[in-house]
Amino acid sequence: MDQSKAVTKFIRVPPRKARLAANLIRGLAVDDAGVQLGYCNLKAGRLLKKTLDSAIANAEMQWDARRDQLIVLEVRVDEGPTHKRAKSKSRGGRAPVLKRTSHFTVIVGEKEAKEQ
Repeated sequence: MDQSKAVTKFIRVPPRKARLAANLIRGLAVDDAGVQLGYCNLKAGRLLKKTLDSAIANAEMQWDARRDQLIVLEVRVDEGPTHKRAKSKSRGGRAPVLKRTSHFTVIVGEKEAKEQ
């Protein structure tokens, strides 16, 4: 069961928004997933495509996989650290601003690996 993984950490996109792009490619062939993310009008889609391309390159280099035989086995978007900032309000007050980050994990494998 050959699998290849790529991880991208500390991406400045909220995990909730990044999961919208991740749900588009779950279980697809890698070529179809690349097309989906290419036409996806989300910042997370553009960044997730780079992680997907890295996982594909890892599979091709590590165990000589053919690109047309690969599918997306797993896409995970985990929450990273949150940058805490503040916005000034009236009468000397302040309101918290949470700038969230994400960790992307993409695992690709052969078609037979998913059927087992």
